[in-house]
Amino acid sequence: MSLVNSSARNLGELGEIGPIAFGMWRFTSTDVDASVALVEAALDNGMNLIDTADVYGLDWNGTGFGTVEENLGAVLRQAPGLRDRMVLATKGGIRPPVPYDSSPAGITAACEDSLRRLGVETIDLYQIHRPDMYTHPADLAAALSALRDAGKIRAVGVSNHTPAQTEALAAHLPFPVVTDQPEFSVMHLDPMRDGTFDACMRTGRIPIVWSPLAGGRVISGEGMPDALATALDAIAEREGVDRATVALAFVLAHPSAPVAIIGTQRPERIAAAAAAFGVTLDRADVYTLVQASEGVPLP
Repeated sequence: MSLVNSSARNLGELGEIGPIAFGMWRFTSTDVDASVALVEAALDNGMNLIDTADVYGLDWNGTGFGTVEENLGAVLRQAPGLRDRMVLATKGGIRPPVPYDSSPAGITAACEDSLRRLGVETIDLYQIHRPDMYTHPADLAAALSALRDAGKIRAVGVSNHTPAQTEALAAHLPFPVVTDQPEFSVMHLDPMRDGTFDACMRTGRIPIVWSPLAGGRVISGEGMPDALATALDAIAEREGVDRATVALAFVLAHPSAPVAIIGTQRPERIAAAAAAFGVTLDRADVYTLVQASEGVPLP
């Protein structure tokens, strides 16, 4: 029996989301027609969580802070029917060059600016992008509660937080932290070791993992241990898929039921991602990949 979990993930009042999400870090094109087609391709392939952030656009050929949200806003103006098909997620709390500001005033302004750029009345999932270590979690929780009470956000998540930072925020909120967004891939196993996935399984929080293909290094092989490349290729040959598909399947195999965010800007690659659901991975496979990634045998 395969460990790969292709079922929908339950986000409580936000409903169900697919096991693969569409991430917008690279969504920098100003061609609105092409952008509409890309979002439609994601939604048509079950990727109903659309994940962006206010800071996206500062890199990856973007023109500045907020431009990716503006691009998505243009898509929703041209094709407003898409809004009802998605769980819209964005992130705030990074304010260059500070770099972080999750103070009540800062996070409230960030959220309201995101709403304006996106052209929507409500953000379904608002995530704190990185922890502001100089804001008390009780103060942040009060601001998030006020935004939720005002109907500006529906649910809250975190990104790039330690388990302790997440629990500190959760302790002051009158509603749950529903998602945790760490980096995780066959080349970056930290959430399995640092308590992030354990906390998700304890609380029912859904991990939404970024860079499941290690920023493309799974495909290119850059910086990949030879043993890991060999192990991935052997499984890929056995399963009749490519290395990237096996890497996505590996992410989906963890019992915390992660959602893998992909950021391809090619509709055909969006459609191809579903091949991960058909990959069979058993315990021997996943532990082979873990040991090959870490370079040491498990005790």
